[in-house]
Amino acid sequence: MDQALSPVPRAFDRRAIPEGALEGRWQAADGHAIRRIDWLMPSGACRGSLLFLPGRGDCYEKYLEALDQWNCQGWRVTSIDWRWQAGSGRAGTDDTTGHIDDFAQWVADLEAFWAKWKAGTPGPHVLVAHSMGGHLALRALAEKRIDPAALVLSAPMLGVQPSGIPAWLLHLAARIIARFGDPRRPAWKSSEKPGALPAERDGLLTWDEDRYADELWWREHRPELAMGPASWGWIVAALASIRELEKPGVLEEIDTPVLILATTEDRLVSYPAIARAARRIPRAELVNYGGEARHEILREADPVRDAALGRIDEFLERFAPVID
Repeated sequence: MDQALSPVPRAFDRRAIPEGALEGRWQAADGHAIRRIDWLMPSGACRGSLLFLPGRGDCYEKYLEALDQWNCQGWRVTSIDWRWQAGSGRAGTDDTTGHIDDFAQWVADLEAFWAKWKAGTPGPHVLVAHSMGGHLALRALAEKRIDPAALVLSAPMLGVQPSGIPAWLLHLAARIIARFGDPRRPAWKSSEKPGALPAERDGLLTWDEDRYADELWWREHRPELAMGPASWGWIVAALASIRELEKPGVLEEIDTPVLILATTEDRLVSYPAIARAARRIPRAELVNYGGEARHEILREADPVRDAALGRIDEFLERFAPVID
């Protein structure tokens, strides 16, 4: 486990929007309303601006603790939903299935939001992203749609399980299956109750039972956040996007400093795919965890979470220094 210095702990209510944060909506060019949350200018000197992107089926409520901590360190912090998940609508056949036809839609949304957000906030501008959000951030960076001073990826979705099967073969199988019915239909069944979480899901995400329970609390108090399986269309789109990043020369052209946090025991995304990507990105740094961490490293038990946040702080100090 990484031994970076842990941040100083402080009391924080993970089940309330902090007083210093403002929830709102950003309207995309086509009129689609996407949720956002902003911590405005921090008290004291401003360190710069940080944008956080959550993963598939995620919501920013799950990361309030980390977002507020970054704000207390001087960052002007923002997080957004992805279109058609959390509190920003649905495109599947029901209220809980996550669907999209093409990840290019999300990359375009990120490009448009980044341009407006960057123009209205102090630099340096950095991006932190988890899982699917990490995939989309890296793709937008590779396509030169965004230009952060530094990028931090937590368990990025650069490959899916089973990791031993090549993406092209998984993609072919998913495309065949998707054709036999509505591609917006759920790809798996999570439980008998729509939107309910499957048993033992916590075992995939975090060792910290209290932080996992926070997500359940938010889903109960904000039912619009509840999401279940991805659609077959989402799976096809995800694998197509993964294959885009696997093309020779794509990741090799990235010149931005990239910090990647990953666990070898991840059962949701492919660790071997993450390790391969880290070797291809010229200025990438890979921090490995083992059995002490599950998929949601930023919501892990304190020893892992604090060390990860400490490593992120050190990385940003090196590659996104305060602008005089």
